[in-house]
Amino acid sequence: MEKRTFLKTGLFLGIAAASTSFLEACKSAGKAATSSNTVLPPPKNRRTEPFTLPALGFETAALEPNIDKMTMEIHHGKHHNAYVTNLNDAVKGTVYADYELEDIIKRITGSDEDKKIRNNAGGHWNHTFFWQTIAPGGPKAPAGDLAAAINTVFGSEDKFREQFSNAAKSVFGSGWAWLCVGKDKKLFICTSPNQDNPLMLNISKQLGTPILGLDVWEHAYYLKYQNKRPDYITAFYNIINWKVVAERYDKLMF
Repeated sequence: MEKRTFLKTGLFLGIAAASTSFLEACKSAGKAATSSNTVLPPPKNRRTEPFTLPALGFETAALEPNIDKMTMEIHHGKHHNAYVTNLNDAVKGTVYADYELEDIIKRITGSDEDKKIRNNAGGHWNHTFFWQTIAPGGPKAPAGDLAAAINTVFGSEDKFREQFSNAAKSVFGSGWAWLCVGKDKKLFICTSPNQDNPLMLNISKQLGTPILGLDVWEHAYYLKYQNKRPDYITAFYNIINWKVVAERYDKLMF
């Protein structure tokens, strides 16, 4: 091989190798950017008992006509109970085996290995939160500091309802609509798919602490409302436990 040809070949191979290394570096950086999970230290408090289905706090017929008795019986006794049963099974032999529920929620990742735990821990947390959010015969509107914050952020309670309703309607398929408090102590509305929620540090696109949540999975409303999700959303405002929502808000503010 002529010297000139040898040098050209060597130069070409060197450039090719450098390009390959550069592309591989870019790919690695891309993977790191898309999988940069928040790592928290293990929790100090450890769970010693299995997860259990919480009581509703009211009779299954107490929310009628807004939510019917049969829906509540199936939603709480069947769907939520299945999340609890499956979660107890899913955490066995994992790092989450003795974690409290919220500790799991905050640490869970989007990996395939965590998928079953993510879905069932989210389902358990979200539904427990939801049962506390609704109640028969409570105040029909927010009051106090929460009402003032809603007026400041959204303009009025009516405008808040409009924005929250639109968010709940916009969920494609199954999911949730949330009213949250962000790190800046300001209210915001967001949604999450399936059983995700804004506390999931490694998953949620909008992190915050929920103070109000609405389940818009079909199992939450289909027996009564069929495909009329907007009617179910409207009825939801009749059963919000604004006292509990305000207490959650106040706890985060002070």
